[in-house]
Amino acid sequence: MKLKRIAFLLIGIFLISSVLFAKSGKKTEPQHFFVGTYTEGGSEGIYSFSFDPVTGKLKEDGLAAKTNNPSFLALTSNGKFLLSVHETKGENGSNMGYIESFAVNKDDNRLTSIGKVSSGGAHPCYVSVNQNGYVLAANYTGGNVGLLRIDDSGKLSDTLDVQQHYGSGPNKARQAEPHVHSAFFEPGSDRIFVADLGIDQVSVYKIDDSGSKLMKASVPAIIMAPGSGPRHLAFHPALKVLYVVNELSSSVSVVALNKDGSFTAVETVSALSSGYDKPNTCADIHISKDGRFLYASNRGFNSIAIFSVDPKNGKIVQIEQESTRGDGPRNFTLSPDDNYLLVANQNTQDIVAFRRDLKTGKLQFIDQIKALKPVCLLFRK
Repeated sequence: MKLKRIAFLLIGIFLISSVLFAKSGKKTEPQHFFVGTYTEGGSEGIYSFSFDPVTGKLKEDGLAAKTNNPSFLALTSNGKFLLSVHETKGENGSNMGYIESFAVNKDDNRLTSIGKVSSGGAHPCYVSVNQNGYVLAANYTGGNVGLLRIDDSGKLSDTLDVQQHYGSGPNKARQAEPHVHSAFFEPGSDRIFVADLGIDQVSVYKIDDSGSKLMKASVPAIIMAPGSGPRHLAFHPALKVLYVVNELSSSVSVVALNKDGSFTAVETVSALSSGYDKPNTCADIHISKDGRFLYASNRGFNSIAIFSVDPKNGKIVQIEQESTRGDGPRNFTLSPDDNYLLVANQNTQDIVAFRRDLKTGKLQFIDQIKALKPVCLLFRK
């Protein structure tokens, strides 16, 4: 009789624990992300993958949309529409790439094309969108940034404005002319930051009162070190600090965003291990939601550089290098819960998942999966 009571008690505890676990809101269903690619070597466009937030395991779900060179992707704030660049020189000698919008089907993660419009220049390599529907297109070969809008139905306007950059840098092979590589809306501000690898500047704009033109901010640019080649940016979530990953100098620059609208160069730190002297270029940069750790990708050294962040001034110290277990880590992303970091190895054509230690910021390899020419990873909202 005593054993029977113990058995019933254990069963009761199990059932109560199961109910409490179910009500705790802990999500075990897969998370979904889209993969932008270069459409060569078999790739047909944008692919859908699944990610298990408990085990970190990856799974391919198939082709989400057939399109040309969707090398960078962005989602609208409501998650209903996805934007993709067409990183091309254009059609029929137009010298214009395109931005294409898609409706996101959350039932099967497929994308339905709504339409495409000119990006304002050749080889767009980055697209971003803010909560008001403004869209920025960074045109690498065109050396300019285009402004567009997306409406509530997902339709894109024609290009509203194009700001052309001018100049060059000391690296004759890579900086003979402007190369706009990314364009960001500053969180909580009306400023726009545009990284130009070709002229070693981060240009700063605002949208004018008409809502259709880009105009220079009161301090129009952050001047970077000659030959550094600024590529992508990350904003600290709490401090007024900007992080710039420099492709050509393989470094990260820390820039203070001052209250008067000016900028102060705080420091520049190498993204490589001490003594590494072989060819390398940096590609992407992201910061954890708590602002404690910063990550940058190295192509050549093929690693993720991990930095700790000073909570008072935003300065960084490199604490570790984690191999990406592949060649050409281009874009990478943190999972929505910040527990994982996923990397797209372009040259070895695979995606690698790492579990992230929330206390130390360090990475632990979890899974690796083949993917055709992956260059951008974007979690679905």
